Amino acid sequence: MRNVVGSVSLDELLQQRERLSEEICAIVDKETDPWGVKVENVELKDIRLPEEMQRVMAKVAEAEREKQAVITKAVGEVEAANNLARAATIMGSTPGALHLRTLATLNDLSSDQSNTVIFAVPIEGLKALEGIAKVGDALAEKERREEENIIHVDPS
Repeated sequence: MRNVVGSVSLDELLQQRERLSEEICAIVDKETDPWGVKVENVELKDIRLPEEMQRVMAKVAEAEREKQAVITKAVGEVEAANNLARAATIMGSTPGALHLRTLATLNDLSSDQSNTVIFAVPIEGLKALEGIAKVGDALAEKERREEENIIHVDPS
């Protein structure tokens, strides 16, 4: 019985229980025939596995679950990357879309007061603000000079 059961995997044993029972029955019947004993049926009912084998099977099952988790995560990352690439294409072709998305994100973050937001401004944006400030300073200087000229003009 051990030889027949030991020659197949556990999955095969569970799936082909009847075929294996018939095979065992034929072997036992052949061996007991000289004694005048006729074996009509053998059933595999209670299959006990050694604890070491149970541990090994548990480790294999855990490794398979971890493998599936890694595969699922990788598939999710590929889908996320594809979605981000499509979003970037759409935002890149629509003027102002990135700015609106940034504002929407800041609005979402502002609902929770415990968040600290670090807002990254591109160098180009800072240079543009610096240029605007210089233009504003130049206009203010021009207005101040014009006011000085008006004040110093002698009405007589």
